[in-house]
Amino acid sequence: MDSASQDINLNSPNKGVLSDFMTDVPVDPGVVHRTPVVEGLTEGEEEELRAELAKVEEEIVTLRQVLAAKERHCGELKRRLGLSTLGELKQNLSRSWHDVQVSTAYKKTQETLSQAGQKTSAALSTMGSAISRKLGDMRNSATFKSFEDRVGTIKSKVVGGRENGSDNLPPSPGSGDQTLPDHAPF
Repeated sequence: MDSASQDINLNSPNKGVLSDFMTDVPVDPGVVHRTPVVEGLTEGEEEELRAELAKVEEEIVTLRQVLAAKERHCGELKRRLGLSTLGELKQNLSRSWHDVQVSTAYKKTQETLSQAGQKTSAALSTMGSAISRKLGDMRNSATFKSFEDRVGTIKSKVVGGRENGSDNLPPSPGSGDQTLPDHAPF
């Protein structure tokens, strides 16, 4: 077997096997017109189809040229009107966002998230009420009252007579007889 007739794909299960259905396909477009008559068509029908194909291809080229001219003209009009690409982009994004907002999927998602937010809010409110109630119960407990009394006793010992407006505490070390000026900026 020569290498030209072997399957080139090395991963192919047909590696090295000749293919019965492969035919030579011409690369040159001019050769296409010289291929034998397609099975089931007369030579006249083939010529008619080729003429129609050429006409359609010519029309496609013409339409592409017209489209390019229209696009240039459109760009010129937009430039003269002061419409920029950025403005068009903003408008397109705005329109797209509006389309998303009116879509059923967006509405369903928004509704679901709203319900989830309401349920979460209700749960947090219930939890807050429960915590508040427990703290109130705890404050009214004997243990807390005892703790509150002890803190009050310690406070009165530390603060001493200051609550009555007198300052009976000894001066702190290092303070000396220094007094603060009456016009302190604080």
